[in-house]
Amino acid sequence: MSRAIIRDSLSVSITVGVYGIAFGAAAVEADLSVLQACVLSLLTFTGASQFAVVGVLGAGGSALSAVTAASLLGVRNSFYGLRMAPILQVRGAKRLAAAQITIDESTAVSVAQEDKGLDAMRLGFWATGIGVYIFWNLFTFLGALGATALGDPAAWGLDAAVPAAFLGLLWPRLISKSARIVALISILMCTLLIPFAPAGVPVIACALIPFIFAFVGDRK
Repeated sequence: MSRAIIRDSLSVSITVGVYGIAFGAAAVEADLSVLQACVLSLLTFTGASQFAVVGVLGAGGSALSAVTAASLLGVRNSFYGLRMAPILQVRGAKRLAAAQITIDESTAVSVAQEDKGLDAMRLGFWATGIGVYIFWNLFTFLGALGATALGDPAAWGLDAAVPAAFLGLLWPRLISKSARIVALISILMCTLLIPFAPAGVPVIACALIPFIFAFVGDRK
């Protein structure tokens, strides 16, 4: 059983980690240095939020807009933490480590082991979270280093890395009708706002849409 969980965790870790190449390239395109790109991955470690930061900065937005957009997209990790806390039951430094790797993938793999018991859920969480962390940061470095070596990233089409990677991260999660509706409304709103709103504002506005849908759903 443990071997199967490790195998599943490793496959998820490598698949997700490879997206770090796109982030590293996108960060360089947004005028971040290789070191800044790597530090952002090491400390923030949540793909959607990181892409939001470099996307807003790359479009000329302010640091405040970039941080706001990233924070709104990262709120979901707090809900994952509430779900995982009674399962992991960790304290001290281990709790800080668990908080850092509480992401979509580590939570999903852990919850998928629910029928196998708490030990299997914990193994799935730690194996996936640590695996994604290692591969994400490794490929961030390689992507940033490669983009720097290529010279002008835009000349190689790397300016498309942010939307392409966002689409790659989003597409597998649109499994319900409500998720597709939220995505379509977000796309429409962002498209309408881009010509008029300052850089970063369309992303922030779209990030609020899921919360509006959740609030309306609770009221019903």
